[in-house]
Amino acid sequence: MINEPKDFVPYLPMLLPDLKGVLVDPIPDCRSISAKALGSLTRSLGEATFPDLRPWLINTLKSSDGTSVERSGAAQGLTEVICAGGASLVENVMRDEILPLISHPSPAYREGVLWVLTFLPSTLGQAFAPLIESSFPALISGLSDENEPVRDVAMRAGRVTIRSHGKAHVDKILPSLENGLNNEDYRIRAASLNLMGDLLGSIGGSKVSKSDGDTQDDIRQAERAQAQIALVLGPDTRKRVLSSLYLKRSDTTAIVRQSAVQVWKSVVSVTPRTLKEILDTLVGQIVTALASGHPDHTQVAGRCLGDIVSKLGDTVLPEIIPVLRDALYRGDIHTRLGACVGLNEVIGCSSKEQIAKYLEILVKAVKDALCDDLEEVREMAASCFQSLYVVVGDKVLDEVVPALLVGMDDKNSRMKSINGLTSILKIRSKELLPYLIPRLLRQPISANQATALGSICTVTGNSIHLFVSSIIPIFLSQLVALQDADMDEEDKERDEAMRDCLSSLCNSIGTDGVNVLVNEIASKCSSDKAGMRKECCWLFKVFIEERKEKEDFYGQIPVMLRELLYRLNDENDAVLTASNSALSSLSKTVSPEELVEHIEFIRNLIASMVSEARRRKGGVGDGEFLLPGFNRPKGLEPLLPIYQRGILYGSANIREVSAAGLGELVVITANKFLSGPFIIKLTGPLLRIVGDRNPSSVKIAIIKTLGLILTKGGASLRAFVPQFQTTFSKALTDPSRQVRIEAIKALGLLMPLSTRVDPLLKELVSNSLGNGAVSTLESAGLVAVQTATLEALANVLKKGGKKAKLPDSIPSALKAGRTCLFHEDEGVRIGAAKVIASSCELSSEGASEIVAELLQNETNSIEVKHGLISLCRYILSSDVGPILQTEVIEEIKELVVKLIQDDSVLVKEMAVTAGAIILGVDSDSDACMEFLEGPLLKCMSPKETMEVLKGIAKGLCIAVQLKPGMFTTKIGRSFLEAALENAMSGNQRVQLAYNDFLWLALRVQEGEEGLLQYTEAAMFDKAKKMKSLYSKVLIRIKGVEIED
Repeated sequence: MINEPKDFVPYLPMLLPDLKGVLVDPIPDCRSISAKALGSLTRSLGEATFPDLRPWLINTLKSSDGTSVERSGAAQGLTEVICAGGASLVENVMRDEILPLISHPSPAYREGVLWVLTFLPSTLGQAFAPLIESSFPALISGLSDENEPVRDVAMRAGRVTIRSHGKAHVDKILPSLENGLNNEDYRIRAASLNLMGDLLGSIGGSKVSKSDGDTQDDIRQAERAQAQIALVLGPDTRKRVLSSLYLKRSDTTAIVRQSAVQVWKSVVSVTPRTLKEILDTLVGQIVTALASGHPDHTQVAGRCLGDIVSKLGDTVLPEIIPVLRDALYRGDIHTRLGACVGLNEVIGCSSKEQIAKYLEILVKAVKDALCDDLEEVREMAASCFQSLYVVVGDKVLDEVVPALLVGMDDKNSRMKSINGLTSILKIRSKELLPYLIPRLLRQPISANQATALGSICTVTGNSIHLFVSSIIPIFLSQLVALQDADMDEEDKERDEAMRDCLSSLCNSIGTDGVNVLVNEIASKCSSDKAGMRKECCWLFKVFIEERKEKEDFYGQIPVMLRELLYRLNDENDAVLTASNSALSSLSKTVSPEELVEHIEFIRNLIASMVSEARRRKGGVGDGEFLLPGFNRPKGLEPLLPIYQRGILYGSANIREVSAAGLGELVVITANKFLSGPFIIKLTGPLLRIVGDRNPSSVKIAIIKTLGLILTKGGASLRAFVPQFQTTFSKALTDPSRQVRIEAIKALGLLMPLSTRVDPLLKELVSNSLGNGAVSTLESAGLVAVQTATLEALANVLKKGGKKAKLPDSIPSALKAGRTCLFHEDEGVRIGAAKVIASSCELSSEGASEIVAELLQNETNSIEVKHGLISLCRYILSSDVGPILQTEVIEEIKELVVKLIQDDSVLVKEMAVTAGAIILGVDSDSDACMEFLEGPLLKCMSPKETMEVLKGIAKGLCIAVQLKPGMFTTKIGRSFLEAALENAMSGNQRVQLAYNDFLWLALRVQEGEEGLLQYTEAAMFDKAKKMKSLYSKVLIRIKGVEIED
């Protein structure tokens, strides 16, 4: 319409805005016409006339604020504008400005690039050919974009390119699509398949069908397409492309598999025939994929191979199996691993007849793969073996296992054979172990056998326990035999290999087999061979250490404790060492919180073991027994943490058991193994918690144990004396009577270590008078504390009074005793009497004068009578009793005769005790016996009360200890006969009391002389009774201790 294009320039400012507006119009035709108009203007007037047009188009193309429609219009306009400038301009703009934007973070930039690639092929026509190679990678990249609009535009661009240039430029498009088929991103693979289908469809004149593709029309169409594709691509390229397509039918992603099937059916009419044609190329690709080392590629190739075998069967097996076998022998790790995957798929997809036909080759290949140096290959080979086993059964075992067993004897192939066996055992252990174990347990066990069995144990943990009863006895007996002989280098190697094997067994055995293993070891612990007992203890230690992380053997701890603790009384030093070591491992491996739950079981077990050791033939009976396992350096170390945990953090019952049990351990351990830092470890926790709010039973156990520690510890505990003293003094005020009694005893045991007795005496004197801290107690509590304090004061004076340095310490104690002697409570009176007696032993004031002065009191009340006779009783049995003045003795005898007839049982009991003691104190025993015979024998009648009878028996025991042999006279025999009658009476407590007296009087410990002396002078029936009692009872008494 215009002759000269330049005449159009004045109208451009008015025209361009409208063209730009139409270019981004929602209607595609409008955008197309506007783009072509801009191209015509640029072609006619030159791009220099529109300096802002291309920048505006590119900015619109990249704009994140714009819509996809606007970017599409801008791309179409940009395409027309740069095409108007010639091919050189197009190439420069695409290379420098457009294609680099494909990697930009903004989705708008990437979408804009792909819109350009959508319009450029059709606009440029054949001139686009040089740009195909550079633009197609950008297009493929867009197919995997995370933004869906970008992916859609990329697919559209790809289809446009293929539609316009596919036939003419297959060689340029096909490589990019083939690379896309193997991309990591499944989206790229799926899109590449769709584009490949479009390309092949354009070449063959077919299209990808979404249906199943099995109609006659589809088949004929595929036939035509296949012929055309073969003509265009050539035979080699066709085989390669179809092989890639077929591989994708086994892809790991469903959408890829589905696309591959649709494309395949659109270009292949008869799959088996085509597979045979492309088989060599397809197998090559499969082997390459198997050897790639990429897990997905290997899996896809394996699936594809199985699919081929299932379709072609005998046709393909002769070609595939040799290839896979060669790959196993000559390939690298990835190739060998891939070959195993392929073998597994081949075996799994082949029929039983096909497997049988090629069994020899398959077995050889699988056996060699099982012996591979790499574990990954062996694992996959084991899967092949499993597949073979499923098809042909035990025949594969008979083919493979004997060869591996033979290989174990060859030094060069030993490890490979072991690897092969363990690989099989991982999957078929229950079938193979009965076959292997007997062969590996042939004696003597060689190092090779032990090594092989150890390797087998690592992979058969869930089934090896079925053979523990065979393995453990043989291995332990072999170890014992080696220990008993002088070992050479070969024997040492065998010993080490067997021990490593047992360690492997302990580590690998499944949780279900733990109890089987523990019980099997335990059953051998009581063997009569010391070597066997030692090895069992060692094996327990190994077991504990190997299962440390698994913590699945806690239910078997009682079994192990029982066997290991019983071995502490073994006569063999090596067994003791092994047992101690195993117990140490147990206490270090298992937390004290767990072990303390077994503290009562441990205590009962040790008590039972000690009791059995005492009573068995040759045992010490009631004598001192020292447990061998504790009487060695650090013998108690393994058990100490358990007891400490129980004492410090256990419940009340656990604390009681722990404290009492610790005391029992101290009793059966010699002093030298307790002294030093170890005894301090024992003492600290006990002193720390004794002051807590514990039940009385716990306090009793703790104080008893502290007393035992004091007896054993000696000078090493001197630094703890203040804490001990404070603890025991505080316990004297405890509400529990038994706690107070134990505190009294413990204070006496503390005296040999104590150097400052005076403050303690002062405190005890004050409390005994009801002063000081105890004054706030209620009446009943005050009396109980006074009683305990007086008893403790007497004990301290007796055991440590000589260490008192202050002049008023002993007199003040004496004064306290005299003050309390006539107290209304009998316990206080007895305690006061003991204090006076102990004070008299230490006082410069004469005991006779003190007693004589006190005897002047009127005996008109029970309190006075009981107080006086208690004083006489304890004075007489003290060290000053034999040196009392004769006049005082006479006064006491007069008082005894008088009070024996008292109505009060309390008074009468104390009187008969004092009267019996006088018999051993008075210098003229015969006269004294004659004087007291009547009153005392009358009180020894079995009809008398139990308290009185026991009181006389105690007094007689003290008397005979003071003056042995005093009852050999005629008058003395009358006491023996009365005692004999009571010893055979119905009351057991009375019997026991008089048994003690007769044991002392007849000097049973020295032999039968005392008995003979009595029987020669006694009447026949009395002598007969005495002999009977002697043989049945007295001779069994080990000793008599009289608590004063």
